[in-house]
Amino acid sequence: MEGKVDNQQSVVKLVAAFEEHCRNNTSAQRDKQAASQPQQLPTFPASQSCSLTTEENEEKDQQGRRGLSFKCLSSLRYKIREDDWRRPQGPGLEPGSQEPEEKKIALELLETEQAYVNRLHLLDQVFYTELMKEAKTGKMVPEEVVKMIFSNISSIYQFHAEFFLPELQKRMEDWNCNPRIGDVIQKLAPFLKMYGEYVKNFDKAVELITAWSEKSPPFQELIADIQKRKVCANLTLQHHMLEPVQRIPRYELLLKDYVRKLPPQSPDRGDAEKALEMIFMVAKHSNAAIAEMERLQNLWVVYQRLGLEDDIVDPSNELIKEGPIQKISTRSNSTSEKYLFLFNNMLLYCVPKVIQVGAEFQVHLRMDVEGMKVRELKDTEFPHTFLVSGKQRTLELQARSGEEMNAWIKAFQDAIDRREKRSETFKTAVHGLETVTPALQVTLLLSLCPTCLSVPQFPKLNRPGRMRRGRGEDRGAGTTQTMASHPQTEELGRRAPQWVRDNMVTMCMRCKEPFNAITRRRHHCRACGYVVCARCSDYKAELQYDGNRPNRVCQECFIFLTGRTALEDREGKHKGILEKGAAEVSSRSLLCSSLQLLDKNSKGGTRGWFVIPQDDPLVLYIYAAPQDVRAHTSIPLLGYQVRDMPQSESRHLFQLVQSRQVFTFVADTEELKQRWMKAMARSAAGITHPEEEEEDADPCDEAE
Repeated sequence: MEGKVDNQQSVVKLVAAFEEHCRNNTSAQRDKQAASQPQQLPTFPASQSCSLTTEENEEKDQQGRRGLSFKCLSSLRYKIREDDWRRPQGPGLEPGSQEPEEKKIALELLETEQAYVNRLHLLDQVFYTELMKEAKTGKMVPEEVVKMIFSNISSIYQFHAEFFLPELQKRMEDWNCNPRIGDVIQKLAPFLKMYGEYVKNFDKAVELITAWSEKSPPFQELIADIQKRKVCANLTLQHHMLEPVQRIPRYELLLKDYVRKLPPQSPDRGDAEKALEMIFMVAKHSNAAIAEMERLQNLWVVYQRLGLEDDIVDPSNELIKEGPIQKISTRSNSTSEKYLFLFNNMLLYCVPKVIQVGAEFQVHLRMDVEGMKVRELKDTEFPHTFLVSGKQRTLELQARSGEEMNAWIKAFQDAIDRREKRSETFKTAVHGLETVTPALQVTLLLSLCPTCLSVPQFPKLNRPGRMRRGRGEDRGAGTTQTMASHPQTEELGRRAPQWVRDNMVTMCMRCKEPFNAITRRRHHCRACGYVVCARCSDYKAELQYDGNRPNRVCQECFIFLTGRTALEDREGKHKGILEKGAAEVSSRSLLCSSLQLLDKNSKGGTRGWFVIPQDDPLVLYIYAAPQDVRAHTSIPLLGYQVRDMPQSESRHLFQLVQSRQVFTFVADTEELKQRWMKAMARSAAGITHPEEEEEDADPCDEAE
């Protein structure tokens, strides 16, 4: 117990001495040395200098000419290996020496620490001091630039030169009496967290060196002059600055080896294992700084690719996925190339620029992840299609392959789940803070969600549940497009709807009058997404997802959103026998798909959407398109005979025959033909209930 108290007191004294020394001695020491001649490195034994092979020198020299980047920095976490820098023998030890293995490693730690302090002295007392001396003249480079380049290298140098290295030297001198180093490292390891600031600043420092070498010839000449000195070993300033970044992983490797070689009953085992754990946490802290730097660097690259127009460089933003995508047009039924940037809190929907001067993409739409839904679409005309529905817009997107589509859906779903989880955590925190003081509320909220307060605020909307594809959705699948998923009444006007494609309907989905190119053209209701005529969409209503701006809506949506009665109300109009919506009937059908009905000479014909409803199983309804709200023809099937016909020119033919009335159909596949023949034969015989084994079958699977 007394030993633990003494240890804590010594650490407190060490911290106080270190801080006092940093405050009082730094400026005085630099002013004194700045007035002297070019600095010389501290005198260490020749064996303690940092030696490099010719290949290492050439490789590092080439990297110096190319410049270093955050990619090079991040790779250091994986490239540092024992055989890259470890020495096979400690200082002064001959091959076959009988010294314990743990002592050899401890001596190696001391040797590398001496060489490392040598390198830190070069950075702080030579490069930094001489550059700062010239910067104070105001003729070469601003003082602030020099300080940003070297960050907190002075604190790192003083810690190692005046505390860490002397403690190691003292312990190795007393090794025979006290063979341990774990307590020394354990006591000083917390100070190594200061490396996080240096590592995070490293990439910016390298960029500043490159930029000011081009701007200021005297700056470049002074650095080149120092690099020519013998103490620099023909290495650039950037490579010397890389040494502190590599130091923490090397501590971890040496200490791992030291613990592994310790005898089981060694008095240093407990302290060494604890010291290794602390060094591991410091390395983790350093790696986290590198990862954070990479993340911000990636955001900056995206910011540049967008032409510096859309400010996304924010600590709360995280780039999840990016890539090209095809957007399906509801008007022309064609695709166009777009580019997506998916972040943790938003989606940027971009268009590639033809002339890429200053920017690669132009942002067309910015969608909030909050309230977003994503699901796969079954579409044979456009395979690998998925739907992204947000509050601001709904997009039908096509990937290049099934794997790519699944990757996009997973990325979207992960972003949605993370957003929902964070929102729930935030709500729980707010709910639990009703009796807490305001100051403590802010503290707890920041601890639960550090970036919540910096996320852009959007209008408060009722967030619906997540889209999930079930059997009910697939049952109404069409040949070219899955049934449009229209907003429920509570969502109407609050989120952008999925638009029904123009080619999926031949008549107004409200008044059921056929479209034409002159007097009855197609329009989309901005609230429900239906394709309607001008007469049925001659209304304006404020939509919340569009900032409460007036938008064109159909009559039914106008009544619901405004509460006002339209001039003409068709709610009480009785539906005729053909006025059954194709999509509605298809979702509750015995069988539905696209077929071709041939004319009498069997040379030409009309392609349409054929449905046998469950609630009217003795009638075949024929629609012009899968989303039409009225059938143009119906055929009572009772009493007809179904005949198979030989395959002709790769066409799968069959007939309905009654007296002199003959209908000839063409199916897309032989399997679909057999299913239609079986369904029609049952209806013609008056059988109204499907067979037991067919109840679970999807009647529209073939359409997909």
